[in-house]
Amino acid sequence: MLKGFKDFLLRGNVVDLAVAVVIGTAFVAIVTAFSDGVINPVLAVFGGSNDLGLGFQLVADKPATFIEIGPIITAVINFILIAAILYFVLVAPATMARKRYSPGTEKLTDNELLLQIRDLLAEQRGRADGQHNP
Repeated sequence: MLKGFKDFLLRGNVVDLAVAVVIGTAFVAIVTAFSDGVINPVLAVFGGSNDLGLGFQLVADKPATFIEIGPIITAVINFILIAAILYFVLVAPATMARKRYSPGTEKLTDNELLLQIRDLLAEQRGRADGQHNP
């Protein structure tokens, strides 16, 4: 039981996922700091004279009914920035490296794969019968 757990943990995609989570968390901290320092002040410019920020109030003179738009815009910008950073820093270079350094990366159709299997089986059958012609 412990051997199976160890094999699961040491499988390549589990380790890759753990690294991705750690790196993603680090990027979130960077992007959040950028949003708090740059994006939120820019959004506050569009909030006008309202002390509550960018948004609108459903019932006048009731601050509890204020719907904030600024945090939603900030969250969307954070998501786009994090996705772009992860894609251009991790995904795109890893994909290019995988294409460059892994042999036989071309994608075969089902028919091509079946033809290769058929040819290999015919070759093995010929060897088993002693009819292999070099």
